[in-house]
Amino acid sequence: MDKNILSQYIDACELIKETEEEIKKLNRKKKTVIQTNVSGSNPEFPYNPQHFKVQGTTFSFKDDSHLRYQQKVLEERRMQAEQLKTDVEEWLNTIPPRMQRIIKYKVFEELTWQQVARKMGRKATEGSVKMEFQRFFEKN
Repeated sequence: MDKNILSQYIDACELIKETEEEIKKLNRKKKTVIQTNVSGSNPEFPYNPQHFKVQGTTFSFKDDSHLRYQQKVLEERRMQAEQLKTDVEEWLNTIPPRMQRIIKYKVFEELTWQQVARKMGRKATEGSVKMEFQRFFEKN
């Protein structure tokens, strides 16, 4: 696994959030209901006026099938992003805990090397943590 997969992990996490928002928007479109009142009269004597409420959606069967197709595409995109996220998390579980922490601080939390060294403690320096990170990815 290389460093690029880590940036893809971050993008996958964001893509999952964005895709879920898009799916919610599509579902809101489906639930849009228009309501109006219609007046008429009784067809038999006495011709009393009657009022009816009519409601329905603003989109046709074609629009509905298009919305379903869009939702299917978004679901596939979300599943692929979740799979990438899971793959990276499984890989992270196989590496040493120290490197997991370095990756977490540097890549996911976007800290500077100096901040990472401070969080690592045990007399870690900016240069030593950075070198450890680079060697790990050169080796793997």
